[in-house]
Amino acid sequence: MVDSPAAQYALRMVNIEKYFGLVCALRNINMEVGKNEIIGLIGDNGAGKSTMVKILTGVFRPTSGELYIAGRRVDFRTYDVQHAHKYGIETVYQDKSLGEKQALWRNFFIGRQITNRFGFIDVRREKEIANEIMVNTIGFRGRGITVDSKVNKLSGGERQGVAIGRAMHFEAELIILDEPTVALSLKEVNKVINFVHGIKAGGKACIYISHSIGDVYEVSDRFVVLDRGEIVGNLTKKDVPTVKDLDDYLLEYSHGLKDKVD
Repeated sequence: MVDSPAAQYALRMVNIEKYFGLVCALRNINMEVGKNEIIGLIGDNGAGKSTMVKILTGVFRPTSGELYIAGRRVDFRTYDVQHAHKYGIETVYQDKSLGEKQALWRNFFIGRQITNRFGFIDVRREKEIANEIMVNTIGFRGRGITVDSKVNKLSGGERQGVAIGRAMHFEAELIILDEPTVALSLKEVNKVINFVHGIKAGGKACIYISHSIGDVYEVSDRFVVLDRGEIVGNLTKKDVPTVKDLDDYLLEYSHGLKDKVD
């Protein structure tokens, strides 16, 4: 049954907490991600970002709280990585989302192959769909990249584009980008930023995690600040009209000049 208050959101976390023994990794997490909204999740190392992502993707089970995806309440007793995919949660990590020596078309369907009536992989159909994603979703046109190109021949930005395109194809309710521009050149970062704008243009929701405040500001509609397992800031671009304003806010908070959000 759809929970009506949550139905307007791609994601809703209600009073989520996570303990590892006596150590509290997440406390009283209440967060929503609207449909067609990009949230910038900001926090230092150890703030709890990775734990939150692992809960959303079914790797960790929270100690308490509720999770709704597109209005459907998640049953944590059975929720795992496979169920996360079925709920429409897709994650793109730094540089670990693709098989280096595999052709692009194979990467699009790893773990979710299209089979024919005899149970064999339908290579022709997979290549057709992969080419459609590359041309229409990712925008690879006339650049010497085909569905048969090996991943290890692509630049870092192009690899992230493939991973993002794959997530969009599988009708994700929410795409999580975890430090997608780490170790990329400025040119490659710009490619990834353009791909992220494509997520919003495609009507998808996204959580964008990065230590680069400039990148976060560029792509996000709203900013959620996490510190020592708690949400301590929830800001729109009206609250911080420039990237410098966001940077100043974070500096003031780190120096103890900001109160925590109620």
